[in-house]
Amino acid sequence: MSAPTSEYAIMGSLGADPALVGDVGPSGQPTVKNFLRALIGPIVFLVLFLAVWEYFHRDGMRRFFDKPGFLVPSPTTVFDQSFLNSAVRGQMIEGLAWTTFTALVGLAISVVLGITLAVVMAQARWLERSMYPYLVAAQALPVLAVVPLIGSVFGGGIGARIFVCVMISIFPIVTNTLFGLTSADVSQHELFTLHGATRSTRLRKLQFPAAMPSIFIGFRISAGLSVIGAIVGEQFFRAGQKPGIGVVIEQFRQKARFPQVYGGLLVAALLGIAVFLAFGALRKLAIGRWYDESS
Repeated sequence: MSAPTSEYAIMGSLGADPALVGDVGPSGQPTVKNFLRALIGPIVFLVLFLAVWEYFHRDGMRRFFDKPGFLVPSPTTVFDQSFLNSAVRGQMIEGLAWTTFTALVGLAISVVLGITLAVVMAQARWLERSMYPYLVAAQALPVLAVVPLIGSVFGGGIGARIFVCVMISIFPIVTNTLFGLTSADVSQHELFTLHGATRSTRLRKLQFPAAMPSIFIGFRISAGLSVIGAIVGEQFFRAGQKPGIGVVIEQFRQKARFPQVYGGLLVAALLGIAVFLAFGALRKLAIGRWYDESS
């Protein structure tokens, strides 16, 4: 095997994306040089972030906010007391499991409802004009404003948390799917009309394939929003025996255990990143072989 092919195989196994890396080699794969450049940026930013974090722990909080430094514990303290402590680690793992479950269920509901609404609106312009303003209004409605109603309907348990996930994450799926379904080339529509294709055939063989890149963009955005929705719902609705990571963070905050609070925030951030990357990998499996982002 030639050297360039070996390099591309290594980068492919690491999930390198040519659209993110930059220049590509002769086979359309990212070169090792640009792959390394793509890694250097995040690593440098991480080092700078940890340096700023350490500075605020030592002197920044008192200098800029006139607050004690223990409100921002050092990164090593957070790691030691959050992830090396078995009791705290167990709480976070349990909370992470419930938050992941809530976020994925909410996201699944958003996917089904969002794609269904987009398909309905794509059938006629008057349907889009009739329904779209209400979707925008629902997206703009603050969750806090409807918390009493959500609690009355769903009882304040996990059902209320899932509803918050759906409320926050459904809009990008609808908008991106609708955009994709209506972006198929006019000449292709004319070709289907010429062959007497039915509405369902046109939707299945033309509009959905054309919409797949946009649909997966909506999925990736909504995946992160669903995690946010799950944590927000946990902050509002803490009833029952299902302490998600949001509840765990709040419990630590009430006891002024700030290293554990920051540890919980890191766990929540990593969950959002993991879900985002998972849908990125799913997109590459579904459309990566035929869709060229550079075109």
